[in-house]
Amino acid sequence: MDSLLKRINELAAKNKAEGLSAEEIEERDRLRKEYLRIFKEGFKQRLENMYYTDENGNEVNVKDRKKNK
Repeated sequence: MDSLLKRINELAAKNKAEGLSAEEIEERDRLRKEYLRIFKEGFKQRLENMYYTDENGNEVNVKDRKKNK
């Protein structure tokens, strides 16, 4: 993930300074999509592992709450 973000930032800096070639634009778009996919996957996993306390004082997993609806 770090190397992915590093390359995205390199391309962003180059784009700002001098512009990108067609191949670099395609690479940038592909890397951005991959970064978002990884980010969303990790975020979803974190949310599914969250717990809250319901009105009865019971600890409920967010994932289990979705199943019961």
